[in-house]
Order: sequence, then C-alpha cells, then structure tokens
Amino acid sequence: MGRLVVIVAMLVLYACVEPLQVLAQPATTSPADYVLITVVLKHDQSKNLEEIGKIQDEQSFWAKFPPDGIAVESWYIVMGLGQVVTLRVPPARLREVNRAIELTAWKAFRTEIYATYDFKEAARAQRERAQKK
Repeated sequence: MGRLVVIVAMLVLYACVEPLQVLAQPATTSPADYVLITVVLKHDQSKNLEEIGKIQDEQSFWAKFPPDGIAVESWYIVMGLGQVVTLRVPPARLREVNRAIELTAWKAFRTEIYATYDFKEAARAQRERAQKK
C-alpha cells in the first residue's frame, strides 16, 4: 500500500507541476544519453528536522548529493512522506549516484529509488483525444 501511495503521489506531481530546474542544464540532451532516476527520501518521524539536519551535516549530504554534474529535474517535498528527487543521470554514473545516497542519505532518511520516464506529453495527448470524443 505504501508503494502505491508513493507512485500515485509521483504521478500527481508530474501531471500537475512543471519540474523545477535546481541545477544547470546537463550536457546530455537525449534520452539515449541519460536515465531519469527518482529518489524518495522518506522522513524518519522519530527524528525532528534539527536532528535530521545534524545527520545531513555530519554526512556532508548537501555537499555530495547529488554528485557534481548530475542534473536535478525536480526536488519536491511531499508532506507526510519526505522528499522526492528526480535526477538526470548518464548511465555510466549510476553507481556514483547510488554511492552518494548510501554515504550521505542513509541514517537521515529511508530511501527508495525508481527508474523514471517523462509521461507528461503522452498524458496530455491522451487527455486531448479523450476530450474530443
């Protein structure tokens, strides 16, 4: 049930909100050059934000995640869940992103990682077709 809630929340976010560009545009420009990875950083409700922030500082989270050169497609706070971050990653750097999560996010968050693709235009086209009927 929890994964279903995460998936529904991510679909709502993609359908309703334009992605926020947090970092510079990546050098890769076509889907053949990158994969989208969605990282769910689940809040540990046994810790308050100050405690989580202290762990992030101790583990250099903000300095190391995401690794330099990895573009952030979107970074949202999902109330009651945590943070949902979508990264544009060259396939050769996937391991590097995973290691950054293991070294900096674990302990502060529980994490889930999903391969992701942009469905916005396909959903828009389906909606337009349905409205014409």
